[in-house]
Amino acid sequence: MDTPAPTTAPADPHRRRVATAAALASAVEWYDYFVFGIAAALVLGDLYFPAGSSSAGVLAAFATFAVGFLARPVGGVIAGQLGDKRGRKPMLVLALTLMGVATAGIGLLPTYETIGIAAPILLVLLRIVQGIAVGAQWGGAMLMATEYAPEGKRGLYGSLVQLGVPIGVVTANTVFLVAGSVTSESTFASWGWRVPFFVGFLVLGLAWYIHTKVEETPEFREAERALAAQEKGESAARSPLRTILRNHLGTVFLAGGSFAVNTATFYIIITGVLDYATRELDMKRSAVLAVSLCVSLTQLVLIPAAAALSDRIGRLRIYAAGAIGLLVWAVPMFLLIDTASLLWLGIGTFVTSCFLSIMYGPQAALFAELFTAEMRYTGASLGYQIAAVFGGGLAPFMMVLLLEATGTSMAVSAYIIGLAVIALISIKILASRAARNAPAAPSPVPSTASAD
Repeated sequence: MDTPAPTTAPADPHRRRVATAAALASAVEWYDYFVFGIAAALVLGDLYFPAGSSSAGVLAAFATFAVGFLARPVGGVIAGQLGDKRGRKPMLVLALTLMGVATAGIGLLPTYETIGIAAPILLVLLRIVQGIAVGAQWGGAMLMATEYAPEGKRGLYGSLVQLGVPIGVVTANTVFLVAGSVTSESTFASWGWRVPFFVGFLVLGLAWYIHTKVEETPEFREAERALAAQEKGESAARSPLRTILRNHLGTVFLAGGSFAVNTATFYIIITGVLDYATRELDMKRSAVLAVSLCVSLTQLVLIPAAAALSDRIGRLRIYAAGAIGLLVWAVPMFLLIDTASLLWLGIGTFVTSCFLSIMYGPQAALFAELFTAEMRYTGASLGYQIAAVFGGGLAPFMMVLLLEATGTSMAVSAYIIGLAVIALISIKILASRAARNAPAAPSPVPSTASAD
């Protein structure tokens, strides 16, 4: 549902500054988050979980990777509660600070060989902090962008935050490629892998910039003024989380169910396939990283294009098209990857990336429009992070487990297909609800309800 626009619109230069800051915040947060996934696929198993087979080490590293996803709803709930009460900007600044400290800490962390069991324990704890930070960040950055958006451009502005994902992937892969190219295999395993994590220190500068140069969103200020007009007893008792749990929990689960296939497939192609191609198909690490980098670059165009189209013809229609594509392409993608050819690997993951972009472009605006301003941070964050836990967090771990148990990549395709079916059912229910709640007269600006 859309919240009425504030009476005084912000000036265009400030809109652009806020949108740029939100996009940068998203990019650096996702970069910090993704370097762990790449490192987990390449080196963390041997360095922090050395006992057992290579598969056991990778499973342990991916399990640690998944722990960060389990922590994301915690970050979403805490930041959502405070962000819906105190503002979007403070929570975004806090999230950036936590991520910068945790990522740099992983880069400095001694290995199992140096400090024993303390090494994997500290790695898990730092990964939990990363998860809390990214869980808090997404809602803040997304709302900073969408709540500053001009009329009729919420999807496009929301997609600027979504661009943080491919930018983070491209940057993380590039830094790992450079680190690998300028060091030998032994040097990379010794200290070269740590260099990408030190970028975490730069996040602190961006946090300070947002703190000092960016204003709170107009829609939050409007909601804050409306709440201030209520009786003090009602205002003091207001809890966005309680409101969500009592009245909108179904919407939260539908949002999460609609998005799990996207986040699961995404992490399968950027981390699971990296491990699978290098360990099982004997492909070169640098070549696979280069393919992942090139594929991610295409999302920089596709994500805003899909979002802009959703501003014209409706969020759910575009969103559903992407989910159908993932369902249909799940089997052909792995048939191409299994050829162990870089060309077919690139084609398989590129087509998958197109369908991911079609879903991901309008997703920020779609989730924002499911909730009103006074509970939007909490509701949208919970929906997104539930999908992250049951989709993205478990996906690389599930991929290795399925491959070990069945010996065929078709089991991974079946996993993606199952999540795609759940997504399409969730989207259908959301569309039905939107149709029931649509106003009798058509809205002059296409929205989720009117278009779908």
